[in-house]
Amino acid sequence: MATDINNMVQNDNSPPTMLTVRMIMQGKEVGSIIGKKGDNIKKFREDSGAKINISDGSCPERIVTVTGTTDCINKAFTFICKKFEEDLQNAFVLQDLQNTPTVPKPPVTLRLVVPASQCGSLIGKGGSKIKEIRETTGAQIQVASEMLPNSTERAVTVSGTADAITACIQNICNIMLESPPKGATIQYRPKPVVPPVIFTGGQAYTVPGGQIPLTIPEMNKLHQISLQQGIPIIPTSQPLLPMHHAPGIPVAYRHASPAAIPQNTQQTHEISIPNDLIGCIIGRGGQKINEIRQMSGAMIKISNAEEGSPDRKVTITGTIETIGLAQYLINTRITSEMCGMGIR
Repeated sequence: MATDINNMVQNDNSPPTMLTVRMIMQGKEVGSIIGKKGDNIKKFREDSGAKINISDGSCPERIVTVTGTTDCINKAFTFICKKFEEDLQNAFVLQDLQNTPTVPKPPVTLRLVVPASQCGSLIGKGGSKIKEIRETTGAQIQVASEMLPNSTERAVTVSGTADAITACIQNICNIMLESPPKGATIQYRPKPVVPPVIFTGGQAYTVPGGQIPLTIPEMNKLHQISLQQGIPIIPTSQPLLPMHHAPGIPVAYRHASPAAIPQNTQQTHEISIPNDLIGCIIGRGGQKINEIRQMSGAMIKISNAEEGSPDRKVTITGTIETIGLAQYLINTRITSEMCGMGIR
C-alpha cells in the first residue's frame, strides 16, 4: 500500500490541523478494508472520525484516501493495521490446520508515498531521523531512491506489527507537518490495464484477460482475415486506441504452432514514420526494433535520415502474417508514444 500525505495550512485560531493520507492498496487489501457489504469501512469511519474513501476498481491498485485530524488518522490506521494483522494470523492458522509446511508469519507491510521534496526531512542528516524512527517505534522503514512513475513522489515501505506501524506513521505525519513539500507535487496515480489488441482485417481484437492464449481455431480465424485484407498501420490522422499499457504481442501469438500460421511467399512493404517518432521504434541501442524483428519474424530495415525529409522509410520483408504482425507491433509503439506525449 502506498500513502501520500498533504497538509492544510492553519491559522492560530483555526481548528486542529487536517491531513490527507492517500494509500495505494491491492484488490485483496481493499476487500479486507471494505468487508462484507461495506461493514468494515463503515465501522472504521464511525470509530475513527476520519473520512475514508476508495477509488473505483478500474486499476489493479486502488487509492484509499483518509482525511482528518492527526488523532483521527492515527485511529483509522490502527483499525486498518489491526485488520491486516488479523488477516495474516488467520492465514497462518489455516496453513497449520492444513498441515502444510509452515513459514514464519510475515509482518504487516505498507508502502507510503511521500513527496520527494520531503524525503530528506524524513531521512534526516546522515540518516539520523529515519534511524530514530526505527529505534523508537520498532518498525522497519525504507525510502526508495527513485521516484514513482509519472510523479514527484517516492515510495516509503514500512513493515512490522500493527502497533509499530501506527506509531511509525504518526512520526511520519508529524515530520510532514513540520516540513511542508517544496514546489508543486505531482501525485502518483495507478494506471488502468488495457488488454493487448490485435489489429487485423481493419478490426481491433481484444485478447481476453491480456495473457489468456487464443485457441487454434481463433488463431486461424485471425490469420484468415489477415490473408484477405492484411493488417494496415493506422494513420496518425485517425483516432488512436489508448494502448498506454500494451505489453506487446500476446503469449499465444508468440508461441502459436506452425500449423496455425499459413506459410506464404515473401513480400516487401514500406511505411513512413515521422522523424520525431522513429526513436520509439528503434529504442536505446536498437533494443525495440530488435524485439519487433524477433517477435514478428519479419526483416525490418530503417532508412538513414535524409536532409529536409520529415519521415524515415521502414521496409518490412516477410510473409503477409509476419509483415502484419510487425506493423501491429510498430503501431503499438507509436500509439503508446503519442499517448504519452498527450496526442490523441
